[in-house]
Amino acid sequence: MLKTQFKGAPATAVIAVLCCVVFVITAVQARSITDVVWDSWLGSNMILWGPLVDGPGYLRALTAGFLHLDITHLFLNVVLLTVIGPPIERQVGTGPFAVAYAAAGLAASAAVLAFNFAVPTAGASGALYALMAIFVAVASRRSADLRAPLVLIAVNVVYTFIAPNVSFWGHAGGLVAGAVLAWPLTSANARVRWGTAWIGLVLAAVAVWLPTLPTSQMYT
Repeated sequence: MLKTQFKGAPATAVIAVLCCVVFVITAVQARSITDVVWDSWLGSNMILWGPLVDGPGYLRALTAGFLHLDITHLFLNVVLLTVIGPPIERQVGTGPFAVAYAAAGLAASAAVLAFNFAVPTAGASGALYALMAIFVAVASRRSADLRAPLVLIAVNVVYTFIAPNVSFWGHAGGLVAGAVLAWPLTSANARVRWGTAWIGLVLAAVAVWLPTLPTSQMYT
């Protein structure tokens, strides 16, 4: 079943596997499946935390998207990725999808650094919110019913407000990034798709860098 689900979507499969592998390593190191970050060397070096984002620490803006706090966090994100990732990847192509996914993750991290600089954050959900917005564009391009993808976004937005310990800014940053990328990224023109993905990645990387300038480091 998984082989069929990921057919034509190798990047989605790799992302899902990486999230699971990272979780297994951190869980073993922390000797826990409910709190795997701070007692794990890998987890503590991957989590996004503003005061530690400097020099090599900029990688945290990307690596945090593959780190999950507990088994439930991992399960929910991987299930959603498995459902919406493959149809998007098949629509836009593996290369543009992978670059856009990285851009979305960085955009979510940039929002966290800009508005929640001192709050440690992890998880793939920022990038997944971007994918949900792109999923709407995919449905629109296919002249499919938009109600299901729009309801998916609505349910997850409500979840963001009612669930404890959820990164509002990570979700918001990813959703906005996805909304901006969605239409050109699903274009029939391969050059437009590639250009959109790379421009998004560059802009997201710059957005990650800006909140970490000395004037922003009030929490250190």
